Amino acid sequence: MDINRYKDALGSKVSSGYRIVSDKAPHSRKTWILIVVAAVIIGVALYFILRAKPVPVVPPTVEVEKVTTDNVNIYGEYVGRIRAQQFVEIHARVEGYLESMLFKEGSYIEKGQTLFVIDPRLYRAHVNKARAQLNKARAQAQKAERDLQRIKPLYAQNAASQLDLDDAEAAYESANAEVIVSEADLTQAELTLGYTRVSSPISGYISERVADIGTLVGPSGGKSLLATVVKSDTVRVDFSMTALDYLRSKDRNVNLGSSDPNRKWNSYVTITLPDGSVYPHKGLVDFADPQVDPKTGTFSVRAEMPNPDHRLLPGEFTKVKVLLDVREDAIEVPTKALVIEKGGAYIYVVRPDSVVERRFIELGPEVGNNTIVERGLAKGEDIVVEGYHKLSHGMKVNPIPAPEPTDDKGRKEESPEVK
Repeated sequence: MDINRYKDALGSKVSSGYRIVSDKAPHSRKTWILIVVAAVIIGVALYFILRAKPVPVVPPTVEVEKVTTDNVNIYGEYVGRIRAQQFVEIHARVEGYLESMLFKEGSYIEKGQTLFVIDPRLYRAHVNKARAQLNKARAQAQKAERDLQRIKPLYAQNAASQLDLDDAEAAYESANAEVIVSEADLTQAELTLGYTRVSSPISGYISERVADIGTLVGPSGGKSLLATVVKSDTVRVDFSMTALDYLRSKDRNVNLGSSDPNRKWNSYVTITLPDGSVYPHKGLVDFADPQVDPKTGTFSVRAEMPNPDHRLLPGEFTKVKVLLDVREDAIEVPTKALVIEKGGAYIYVVRPDSVVERRFIELGPEVGNNTIVERGLAKGEDIVVEGYHKLSHGMKVNPIPAPEPTDDKGRKEESPEVK
């Protein structure tokens, strides 16, 4: 009994205690859930409150230029040498002592002007002798003619033989031949006498004399060269071009040294003076050698240039610039805007939505600070000329027009010519 009563009492306590514990457990879970939720809410709130505010993306600013077209002159620069249009050496054609000089050294002389006189006495004696021989031959010819006229009627009357007639005719013909020989001798003697007065075959400037007065001159034993005369009102400029230049000109149907009536321009030449200034007159290319020198790989080209003030001196070297081609409606861009890599050259083009596009292009010759673009660009497109180093394909940019180039005085610079 006592044991049963103890078990009943113990069971009732255990049941009572279990109920107490079961009543408190749900309240504890809710509390923890609320704490976790509150912590999450606080954490999220702190994240949004304390997080760094996003920095707005500002597109880079770049300078752009519009693509334009223009007629572009293609030039080549070479080293040239000035040569006189005519360079004549004055030689003594007969032998004798130089008697006088009738010009001022370095002065301008006219064609036919007498320059030197060689002792003419010997040659004047030859003329007199030849003239006397001619007179003698003419007298003999007249006598032979009279003898023939007497023999003819006698022969007709059988008073003279055939032999007499043949002798008379032969004497007459021989006398006439002797007259012709004597006339030729006289002409030769007079020409030789004329050579004692040395005259200039052209007009131009004469050099200093080579032989002094009293010197024995002549083509055989003495000095032959007396002076030189240079005609430099028009000069020739000689220079050499490479075979590559020739091929490029042929690709553009440009034949150096010949004019093309279908072409709007001619291949002209300008030269630079020793002081660095540009000579005001232009010349035209009038000759190109049809063959290439195998030793140098170049061919000779010649241009004629007016020299009215005689500022160009024959023999001096100068820098020659030749117009090789004219590209009509060509596209040229600043060379500084190009990016050249192994895969080719490209440039950044700004689309109407201000997004840049990396455009690969085909390059032509350089034009001063610009480069001709053969293909890849169209007129009116905007290209990046400054700030392209910070760009990538598809990036949005803030394009602004590039300022026009000016010189030191603030004046707008003209487009440079092609070199």
